[in-house]
Amino acid sequence: MSALVTYLAAELRHRWQAVRDTKDGGYSTEAVLVTAVLVTLAIVVLGIIAVKVTSKANSINLG
Repeated sequence: MSALVTYLAAELRHRWQAVRDTKDGGYSTEAVLVTAVLVTLAIVVLGIIAVKVTSKANSINLG
């Protein structure tokens, strides 16, 4: 088990160093975070719209 943990730690350090060595390593992380925030906001907005539409549809008097 400890050999696996050692290997994973070494691999993580190696990949992290590869990201640091590239010029745009931080940009890709920033782009992913901004995209995640925008997707979260879109889901929240769609949920709010769905609740409002459902509420309005339920308030229509068909009788």
